[in-house]
Amino acid sequence: MPVFYSKDLRGRVIAAWLEKEGSQRQLAQRFKVSLSFVRNVVRHYRESGQIEAKQRGGYQKPIIQDEHLSMIKSLVEGKNGVKTRYAQNLSLCKVV
Repeated sequence: MPVFYSKDLRGRVIAAWLEKEGSQRQLAQRFKVSLSFVRNVVRHYRESGQIEAKQRGGYQKPIIQDEHLSMIKSLVEGKNGVKTRYAQNLSLCKVV
């Protein structure tokens, strides 16, 4: 699982890279991080000018929305005997 490194460490790596205090490999050894971390931080800084880590996760848009959701809720609450397979066949919902 990926590890979040602090903004401070990212900033120190970028500052050392900007000051040309060594190669990326030397910076990785100096800060006791992987070479890929240094490469990724430098690439992210070059592309965006930001030191912060990219956002992980976040909001996911619901698959079933608005009118379809209210229709399914009314069918379930009304206990009309509609089964999930039948609703799928009617294309009322999309099961992932």
